[in-house]
Amino acid sequence: MGELITPVLWLGVFGLLFGGGLAFASRVFAVEVDPKVPLLKDVLPGANCGGCGYPGCDAFAAALASGEAPANGCPVGGAAVTEKVAEILGVAADEGERMVARVICNGTYDNAVERAKYYGVMDCREANIANGGSKGCQYGCMGLGTCERVCPFDAIHVNDQGVAVVDKEKCTACNKCVVACPKNVIKLVPASKGVHVDCNSLDKGKDVKANCKVGCIGCQICVKNCPEKTIGFENNLAFIKYEGCTECQICVQKCPTKAISGQLEKLREQAANQ
Repeated sequence: MGELITPVLWLGVFGLLFGGGLAFASRVFAVEVDPKVPLLKDVLPGANCGGCGYPGCDAFAAALASGEAPANGCPVGGAAVTEKVAEILGVAADEGERMVARVICNGTYDNAVERAKYYGVMDCREANIANGGSKGCQYGCMGLGTCERVCPFDAIHVNDQGVAVVDKEKCTACNKCVVACPKNVIKLVPASKGVHVDCNSLDKGKDVKANCKVGCIGCQICVKNCPEKTIGFENNLAFIKYEGCTECQICVQKCPTKAISGQLEKLREQAANQ
């Protein structure tokens, strides 16, 4: 019996020693956690989508507590979460401009030239490796649905014309589709704006016309006619400076290739009121 008791006692002694050592080490090397972090984690949606620019909600909560991230940095939670976060942090709840993703391409089957037939894996990134995909325009939407599959909110789908379209009501600007698109044809734009240059091509006008009916040909008519000077031109492509745009729709009317989309009903209202 004594042969059994002795080793058991020694195990108990060693257990106490190791336990005490671990307890001491945990105190010495403990990392202090800001008490606001667990409170912030509780009010965040837990989507872990990365739209805030951090790996997940835990990392975002830590960044909020340390002042590295803004209170309105969660695109999924919106105004409701911003208000709760601001209350915990003791700051003003500045909602800012809500952003949504937009596919800046109208290269449908009717508008864009197909230069080849693609038979590979139905993934935009894979097709891009295969000589840039099947379309004549090397900057347009390939319509293979990679963005659709990475969206955690079912907010983007490829339509029957082979171009991805975003549902503004569902989009949270999580940025996943933007990152996944190998053509960089998806951008974040203000949700309140209805006028957009729906072309991503950096080719010169002649090449654009050869590949797409509705591409920006670089004529700069929109730039010259914008009364607010909020349309810029760079790398053969027009772009809208949303901050100053009044959505007067003049660029929509003037664009010869209809590369700029807008709210036509607003045009009709303006014409009726004149």
